[in-house]
Amino acid sequence: MATFRTGQQTHPTVLPQQLALEPGSADTFRNEGETGAGGHNAAPDTEHVRGETPGGSPTAGRVTPDRPVREKGREAHPYVFVLDKYGVPLQPCSPARARKFLNSGRAIVHRHTPFVIRLKDRTVAMSQVDGVEIGVDPGSKYTGLALFTAHAGERRGRFAIQINHRGAAIHRKMLQRSAFRRRRRCANLRYRAPRFNNRARPFEWLPPSLRHRVDTTVSWVKRLARWTPISAVHVERVAFDIRSLSFGADGFESTVYQKGTLAGYEVREYLLTKWCRACAYCGSSGVPLNIDHIHPRSRGGTDRISNLTLACIPCNQAKNNRPVEEFLAHEPQRLARIASQVKVPLSDVAAVNSTRRVLWRTLDALWPTHVASGGRTKWNRTRNGLHKSHTQDALSVGKLDVITRHPARALTVHCTGRGSYSRTRPDKHGFPRLRLPRRKTIRGFQTGDLVRAVVPSGKKEGTYLGRVAVRTKGSFNITTEHGTVQGIHYRHIRILQRADGYSYTLQKEAGAVPTIVSGKSAPH
Repeated sequence: MATFRTGQQTHPTVLPQQLALEPGSADTFRNEGETGAGGHNAAPDTEHVRGETPGGSPTAGRVTPDRPVREKGREAHPYVFVLDKYGVPLQPCSPARARKFLNSGRAIVHRHTPFVIRLKDRTVAMSQVDGVEIGVDPGSKYTGLALFTAHAGERRGRFAIQINHRGAAIHRKMLQRSAFRRRRRCANLRYRAPRFNNRARPFEWLPPSLRHRVDTTVSWVKRLARWTPISAVHVERVAFDIRSLSFGADGFESTVYQKGTLAGYEVREYLLTKWCRACAYCGSSGVPLNIDHIHPRSRGGTDRISNLTLACIPCNQAKNNRPVEEFLAHEPQRLARIASQVKVPLSDVAAVNSTRRVLWRTLDALWPTHVASGGRTKWNRTRNGLHKSHTQDALSVGKLDVITRHPARALTVHCTGRGSYSRTRPDKHGFPRLRLPRRKTIRGFQTGDLVRAVVPSGKKEGTYLGRVAVRTKGSFNITTEHGTVQGIHYRHIRILQRADGYSYTLQKEAGAVPTIVSGKSAPH
């Protein structure tokens, strides 16, 4: 039976593995034991994918015997959504073409963010609509959406959205409500008969913090479907295929799955998640990591996923071909922690995977949906020379050959909610200290509206773009990208878009500095 060694070529079409996980000859069998001193050296610009180590994108042009890593696709401006005269979505167009429509009077602005125009003299019957596809990269805190056109394995990115969920805030609110209920049970209050007939949970029930992720993602896909003709959805159903890692694709324990085109990517992604992207022996993070056998192969260890862990280069070389019990004999606490970590399931990942399953079934009931794993997504992104981001992952989901275009900027959507039903603000002891007005609309404005304020003179002279917080006195606060500006009179403010429970920023890909969507522009 063939053995799994991360330092050797396992398939004629396998790309070289990321140096962030294999900068040296770790786990390559040599005469000196489990770890050799020779091999590759870490490049100074090594990519640190999905948080392994900080860095940039992989260097394009590295080759395997039969397939090079492709050059990075061309960056371009995000496309503009187009509607016909009756509001039916048409094919998205370039910003230059949309500008011509607006300047000639053939179109009007339908929505500010995302930017949507509506043609006055065009219907869907008069247009050629090829349709677009959407890739979804679901996550715990962030979800990436990418709109693209696909033809013969070639993808061209048109628009990218990153959704910032507020599941953590919902979880805190649920804990607070639970504490309030616990207090009422213990307090000397009036008797209320117990209710036992409403405790059943429906099929595929999810906690509110997880249900929020599914509902928000589906809601945004539906929104995009109102502005652009979506023909198919590609969703990342699992981060890695645990069953195939353990038993192989045929259901029997095998190493054939690990030797295929995606060799190493599924294994590495699983280990990075399980061991928190840190060395299992010393706890170092942010450094290049190797895959190490807990029980060495030279001592009878196997290549099963349960026998693999992550180790930094010094620890991997110091351990050599010794068993972990011998290597950590002087640190019994750390040895016990590793032994327990080997058996601990990935509860957080299991929760995310269950969310992805519900998301997939919901999307599949609305559009033709194709599923893929995170290992394939990472492989597609790496061989096309793209940086690590949620939107780039969404563009790389599923089966594809090449990505020739990707948006230079992504729209970041922050889930802010639509306010609360509370009419008071409590102090630290829980007593109400401030009463809020029941009237939410002041002078035609409501908290959360996207506005532009032009102040002609005074200390606050300038143009401000952002979300407004209304006050009954008529002087509002505007939250921009650079902070909150207080005391802007309502007569200087103009509404751009009504509040919809989200705030928006536009930022460059690969973690660049955000550009102005809600902020202060140059002084007037």
